[in-house]
Amino acid sequence: MFGVLINKLMDAVPTLWLVLTLVFIALRILPGDPALVALGDYATPEQLALFRAETGLDAPLWQQYFLFFWDVVRLDFGVSLISKESVAAVVAYNLPYTISLALAATLLGVLFGIPFGVIAAVRKNKLPDNAMRAFSLLGYAIPDFYLGAMLLIVFALKLQLFPINGGGQGFFDQLHHLVLPAVTLAILKVAFLGRLTRTSVLEVLSKDYIRTARAKGAPENHVIYKHALRNALLPVVTGLGLSLLSTLSGAVAIELVFNRPGLGSALIKAIAERDYPLIQGTIVIFALFVVVVNLLVDLLYTVIDPRIRS
Repeated sequence: MFGVLINKLMDAVPTLWLVLTLVFIALRILPGDPALVALGDYATPEQLALFRAETGLDAPLWQQYFLFFWDVVRLDFGVSLISKESVAAVVAYNLPYTISLALAATLLGVLFGIPFGVIAAVRKNKLPDNAMRAFSLLGYAIPDFYLGAMLLIVFALKLQLFPINGGGQGFFDQLHHLVLPAVTLAILKVAFLGRLTRTSVLEVLSKDYIRTARAKGAPENHVIYKHALRNALLPVVTGLGLSLLSTLSGAVAIELVFNRPGLGSALIKAIAERDYPLIQGTIVIFALFVVVVNLLVDLLYTVIDPRIRS
């Protein structure tokens, strides 16, 4: 397992390099002057020139590129061009909100999606199966930001069961603020994981060893959960990894809909303000998320199927 870990980390290096390079290039070709955004339309040419000199924006692009990579290697993301606050401090404040949202939505998706998918597979073409397929189709069709807005209107504005926006203060208040955003993303997760689990379990149930286990008189629950589900988990784990990554991207829209702190809302604000250091810092964190999630998925493969270790 340690060898698998080292190999995957080495494979992640060129991926991170490519992502960071694309981010650097994209920021430099976007329209808009960070100095003008930071100082305003009434700034004098002298003030703009001084700002660029202080922030290194007047240096040649190749020099900015290498300085950017050197800072990333040292995990030094600099300071925000707008607020003058350390990018690391901004990330440290917003990161727990994004992680809690992603983990809560994924946990709910797993707790409901996988069991519903198994039930749908076992009761193929019956009411549970038809209900799962209809729910999955609906979940695929509804955009996450629209679903979040609908839940916000119904449960926060109309019924007043949950707060309208914000991240909350204190553990239980934060948990209260987390419910609606997490449920919004979890509904989409249940639709995706439920349909994927159903398809995977149905494929395994047609295998010869399942028929053999039943012919030997094994209890049906034993056949379903020990033989069928375990062998159906590999594609489900792959889908779970993709689902977690999509949760991170979906958190951008959800954080905006619910006016919730997080890396997504911080990134959108930084893009609007052409805040290069903050954009680069948040993109680096998102890229590291991708590497970590893919690494965890590969490690789960080895736990589910030990043959993969060889």
